[in-house]
Amino acid sequence: MGLTSNKVLALAIALGVLLFIGTIWLWPRLARRSWRAVTGRVGLLLATQVAVFASIGLYTNQAFGFYASWADLLGQETEQGVVVDHDVLKGEKGPVKVTDTQTVDVPGGETPRVGGQIQKIQVQGRNSKIASPAYVYLPPEYFQPQYRHRTFPSSVVLTGYPGTAEALIKGLHYPQTAHKQARQGKMQPMILVMLRPTVAPPRDTECVDIPGGPQSETFFARDLPDAITQHYRAGKKPDSWGIIGDSTGGYCALKLAMHHPDVYGAGASLSGYYKAAQDVTTGNLFHGDKDLENQANLMWYLEHMPPPKTSLLVSSSKKGEGNYKDTLKFIDKVKPPTRISSMILESGGHNFNTWRREIPASLVWLSQRLTGGSDVR
Repeated sequence: MGLTSNKVLALAIALGVLLFIGTIWLWPRLARRSWRAVTGRVGLLLATQVAVFASIGLYTNQAFGFYASWADLLGQETEQGVVVDHDVLKGEKGPVKVTDTQTVDVPGGETPRVGGQIQKIQVQGRNSKIASPAYVYLPPEYFQPQYRHRTFPSSVVLTGYPGTAEALIKGLHYPQTAHKQARQGKMQPMILVMLRPTVAPPRDTECVDIPGGPQSETFFARDLPDAITQHYRAGKKPDSWGIIGDSTGGYCALKLAMHHPDVYGAGASLSGYYKAAQDVTTGNLFHGDKDLENQANLMWYLEHMPPPKTSLLVSSSKKGEGNYKDTLKFIDKVKPPTRISSMILESGGHNFNTWRREIPASLVWLSQRLTGGSDVR
């Protein structure tokens, strides 16, 4: 059973409850002062506490998507990595390989023409030499006959760090929300490309092209859109592409939309920050390149670079978020032709519950700034 399985969580909770009941039931028998009785009391208390903490840990992991599997938890995940050989595609006909499909958790979701479909893919970066897994949500219209010659707007969806792509589906419910909003006529059908910004794990590259290291910005700005448009009926123009993320993913969304307005027509940041983090998880990102470091500082970018022709959305909370003041400063610095929108909550922490409150309106905002489909024959 997997780390995020509901069965594992239920088993841990049941074990905790049984141990708690067992402790109360057996305590009178263990009330003596013999070494066996003392050992029994210590053992029961310790086992009960371990079960309780395990239950809390498993629930927290499910809610926030820190780790996707036991291997990921133990640092043994090897699926992702930087491709170093020149034959990037390794015999594949294209840069995208579909490895699995799954239904969308919506009414009628077992039928793609009703619920859409989620495909797990492997993306091979031609320019960055980076390989990364991702999940692609295809809306119901993608499978309907009347839309078979139409392209669709697309949005890249990024987690925070470390994050898991699965959390975007199971925890933040992006596909379900997009399906609901489109069905209610609030947004147009949209392809979602969901992954984490950590494309060279376990390093947090902050979506930077690191000198002599992973070319993360190139992957997201060139390789990923090119790969998706080659494999799916996705529009190729900037006004057909958006990007959204939370925390680190939010910072990346803003930076990529600002640095590459010729690729992303809109970028939405949920609780994002405005300057690349540098700590033990990132290592040396810039290697003394001051210009590269400045470019990664979005406040500096707004002050010293020509304003990009793109649309930006930022979010924060007056209470509970540490980026509130910086968000207001960022809004003030934006100049035309850059368009800026904001979503400020009265209160809300840096967590999934807050982002789930912001995602519906954010997807509608993205949809309003991206063009609809066009005929392809």
